[in-house]
Amino acid sequence: MDSYDIVVIGGGPAGMAAAVAAREEGVEKILLIERDRELGGILQQCIHNGFGLHHFKEDLTGPEFSERYIRRMEELEIPCKLDTTVLEITAGREILYINAREGVTKISAGAIILAMGCRERSRGAVNIPGSRPAGVFTAGTAQRLINMEGYMVGRRIMMLGTGDIGLIMARRLTLEGAKVIAVLARKPYPGGLMRNVAQCLYDYDIPLMLRHTIVAIQGKDRVTGVLVADTDENSRPIPGSERLYECDTVILSVGLIPENELSLSAGVQLDPHTGGPVVDEFRQTSVAGIFACGNVVHVHDLVDFVVEESEIAGRGAAGFVLGRGEAEGAETSGTPIDLLPGEGLKYVVPQRMRGFNGEERLDLFLRVSRVYGRSAIEVRHDGDTVKRLKRLRMNPGEMERVRLNRSAIEKLTGSNLIVEAVEVDG
Repeated sequence: MDSYDIVVIGGGPAGMAAAVAAREEGVEKILLIERDRELGGILQQCIHNGFGLHHFKEDLTGPEFSERYIRRMEELEIPCKLDTTVLEITAGREILYINAREGVTKISAGAIILAMGCRERSRGAVNIPGSRPAGVFTAGTAQRLINMEGYMVGRRIMMLGTGDIGLIMARRLTLEGAKVIAVLARKPYPGGLMRNVAQCLYDYDIPLMLRHTIVAIQGKDRVTGVLVADTDENSRPIPGSERLYECDTVILSVGLIPENELSLSAGVQLDPHTGGPVVDEFRQTSVAGIFACGNVVHVHDLVDFVVEESEIAGRGAAGFVLGRGEAEGAETSGTPIDLLPGEGLKYVVPQRMRGFNGEERLDLFLRVSRVYGRSAIEVRHDGDTVKRLKRLRMNPGEMERVRLNRSAIEKLTGSNLIVEAVEVDG
């Protein structure tokens, strides 16, 4: 059985950034496994610009961003297995994979980095009634068909959901000559970045219908129309408010789910709020030697934050296999401090702190549970405020980041950190 120092599962921006960071820390024997035919992950079908503004200080398209890391992987001579699917991983860091060249193969690793990304919620996940005709797509599927395969998905489009991929596809379909009748959102606010709402909907006069949802899809062989209803304060359809809209295509952008079946097979603890693993500041999971990064941990808005977090995981995994720092054996690194979401928050990542990540700062990523006007994010320990950041506006569609300096938290012991959102006056 072949053995590697670090095996990275997933060849998107998260996996490549983690592999590069680990190699730059001095780890020699690294293997990256990707089930698609090429590296790059979802970025290969994201031909629009807006990537790299934070990380590279340039405005790049998705393929241009991923090309930077593909070239870096080649420069560092990090081997990859493409068209290869991982079937199972174990807590003992053994990996079972399959491909057409080697068949079913088992390897072992000193550390594993999980970077499998996320998948889209489908029609079945949101329980839309009606018939099952052709013409119902998730936004990511429509994006791949149009941008990579060269197929047009429809001409009169009704879109449910305001995820970022959906907003971008509303613009893309319009540019390709389709008519996007409307973009519907069950809640009173959009779920994607406000810059995408402005650039993809408002700039192209695409109607955004808040507090609306699809309650039935009509059609036999192909979609012929949808019934749209208003929603109440609990985002439930209001009986009697249904209206029929004729269309030939329905596109769903109703959320993403971290891809964690492999994590479960290794006994990794998952956070019910994020759907991803519980991780510490090194992005190490509850199983020693297994790290996670990117959208498999929690869904990000920007790929720049994905690679930043993945580099932390790569350095953490390198520290584990090289026997450096606190990452070496999470179970022996002292009493952990849990980072807990308080009032107004959906989640906080990382969820656990075992000391410090060897750097001068620790970044917390979080999402609020509702729309806030003038507000603040507070980090509290034993009733004392460790950090307070004011915000003019916050909404669940945009991830917030709180930076804690080493001096602020290195002496904290034996108690939880509570992070919450509060309204402020003035």
